[in-house]
Amino acid sequence: MYSKDVMEHFMHPRNVGEMPDADGVGEVGNPVCGDIMWIYIKVKDDRIEDIKFKTLGCAAAIATSSKVTELAKGRTLDEALDLSNKEIVESLGGLPPVKIHCSLLAVDGLKEAIHDFLAKNKRPIPDKLEKEHQKIKAEKCETGSHDHNDQ
Repeated sequence: MYSKDVMEHFMHPRNVGEMPDADGVGEVGNPVCGDIMWIYIKVKDDRIEDIKFKTLGCAAAIATSSKVTELAKGRTLDEALDLSNKEIVESLGGLPPVKIHCSLLAVDGLKEAIHDFLAKNKRPIPDKLEKEHQKIKAEKCETGSHDHNDQ
């Protein structure tokens, strides 16, 4: 069912954990499967210097979270925003069609963390990122999820 790479990232995920001093935090969830994901980033000179994640979810959600952190670390914010779910899925050797939404969740979590960083630092937020943020926020409100920073 899962590729060797998916199983490797599930069994030995990279960059797991919380980051209390994160520059940006993204929280996303999927009401269909119940997965919840937090992505934490540290930014230096507009580059993702460090990144961690915490995911409550299935093997695919954990593997895609792990892979997103690997691919985003060291990239500029703009480069990280260009990461796509297709790139994540391909880098893991594929996912079953019913698990593709997990890669979307991981990419959305990264984008939310970057949005949070830009907003906290009163930096301009690209229109495309703001639209995606509003969409994610609306979906979160529909499911009754809450903002991780309000805890």
